[in-house]
Amino acid sequence: MEKWLGRSLKHKLSLLIILATLVPLLFLGFFSYNIAAGLTEEKAKISGMNTLRQLEAYLATMVKDVENMSLFLIGHNGVQDYLKSPEGDFFQQTSIINFLTNLAFSKDYIANIIIEPLGAKPPISHKSLVGSDFTDITQTFPDYYEQQPKWWSSVHKQWTFDGVREVITLARPIRSTDKYKLIGKEQINLDQAVIAQQIRQSVLEKSGFVLLLDERNRILAGPPDWETNLPISDYYPDIGPFEGVSGFMDYGEGAEKKTILYKTMSSVNWKLVGIIPSEEYRSQNRYFLTLTAVAVSVAILFVIIFVLVLIQKITKPLSALAKFLKNSSPDEPMPAIPVKSIDEVGQLIVSYNKLSSRIVKLTDEVKWNESLKKEADMQALQIQINPHFLYNTLSSIHWLALMNGDAKIAEMVGSLSDFLRFSLNDGQEYCSIEQEIMHVKNYVSIQSIRYPDKFELQVNVDATIQEKQFMLKLLLQPLVENAMLHGILKRDGQGCITIYADSDDQGIHFTVADNGIGMTQERLNWLRTQLSEYPTHEKANSTKGGYGLRNVNNRLVLHYGKEAGLRVDSTEGKGTRIMFTIPIPVQSSETTDSTQVM
Repeated sequence: MEKWLGRSLKHKLSLLIILATLVPLLFLGFFSYNIAAGLTEEKAKISGMNTLRQLEAYLATMVKDVENMSLFLIGHNGVQDYLKSPEGDFFQQTSIINFLTNLAFSKDYIANIIIEPLGAKPPISHKSLVGSDFTDITQTFPDYYEQQPKWWSSVHKQWTFDGVREVITLARPIRSTDKYKLIGKEQINLDQAVIAQQIRQSVLEKSGFVLLLDERNRILAGPPDWETNLPISDYYPDIGPFEGVSGFMDYGEGAEKKTILYKTMSSVNWKLVGIIPSEEYRSQNRYFLTLTAVAVSVAILFVIIFVLVLIQKITKPLSALAKFLKNSSPDEPMPAIPVKSIDEVGQLIVSYNKLSSRIVKLTDEVKWNESLKKEADMQALQIQINPHFLYNTLSSIHWLALMNGDAKIAEMVGSLSDFLRFSLNDGQEYCSIEQEIMHVKNYVSIQSIRYPDKFELQVNVDATIQEKQFMLKLLLQPLVENAMLHGILKRDGQGCITIYADSDDQGIHFTVADNGIGMTQERLNWLRTQLSEYPTHEKANSTKGGYGLRNVNNRLVLHYGKEAGLRVDSTEGKGTRIMFTIPIPVQSSETTDSTQVM
């Protein structure tokens, strides 16, 4: 992207103007979509509440009709006479059955009507009753009818000769009209299937549905796969309370989010609950999203075409100037460019023509200064100390120290001489592993005099590997130096630096470990990132006294491949391990000869 922008002013202006225009368009589209989405949800809630009101009107009419029917039965003379008489009369029973049949005629929501005497007389129903799992409220609360005139049951099963069906029962006590004495009970059974059918026909949006709950929030009717008499909390755990006569709430999150509408029937304290999945809003919102996207896309296309045409007209003179300069040869004097306009571009060309002669003069000056610099560098090289003169001088100091009986100075100078001889080495790049380890020992010998009793070096490398295998030189010493400076010297007491090496089919594996202060995870992550970067031509920042980890890593990658790069493990307060693997080199005579001179 940066290259594309940096290649042309036309690209920059086009992108800038297009972004300046598109951002308001996209914001407007986003704002319009959010408003439409909010209106869609509000519309669904209003429509859902209207559906619940219609259901409430239907159920309220049905409940009112059944309650009026129950009161009519209580005051019916035939029912009163039958319940007061000590023995049942067949003609009375037949008359009451016919009366009940006529009463329930054309009312499909009435499943059965039962008149139950208190004594041994058989109950009367307009449909022959075979069995029922109805349990009256008086079995739990014996004095219930002393305080309440009626009771609505939950859903239960009833068996007649017509089959088995689920019913909801309105139960009332029947008292004598003259002495107000309890003489029996009546049950009017509502067909739950008829109520459930009416509930299921009331669809909210496309996949929403309605539930009918009793006063204890148990399900009376709902979708076919919802069991009756279970509390709604079994399907929607942690659902909030239904506060007030009506309202709505949100349940769930994300794709499972639902809008729950509710309305309470005052006559029986039932609740109508509508459930609308949020997916319904999304499906409707997709239409608005598509419409908004099309409108915004058309506007964007128009803006892009307009901007490109405008920018092309503005930048055409500049593009011509850039093309002229690009085709000019840098080795030749810069020619003058003809001026064809007096606008900003024309003024730019005039200024360019004035500066062209000045550029030629500056170029000549730079060339002259470079030649002087090279001449000075050559003179500096000629007066540099000859390495052999340095070796001879260090050897003389070594013997003088021995003659004076100063063994430590002699040892330090000897180690320094060997260290420098190996480092310079007439430009040779490879050495035996034995020579590399000896170079490390020379370095450690020098530093141990400087830092007595501060650290020790352990080398666990098989003699066969040391003698027969070769490696790029100056790899281990910088790692040991890094372990000493940044790990061992910063800890209390004496530390230990250990060099391990072993070989297998994959190559020779080296490890430089220390028990220093280690490093934090943040520092370790930073170091790993630095080492993972591929080597570039920029100068590496070498650490004081060594090549530095990045220098070693770059040399490994450049000579052996990316797989040979350094791997670092460290634990704060425990130490650091630096590892690398090099392939086993093919020992040609050329490599062997090059190592013998060291």
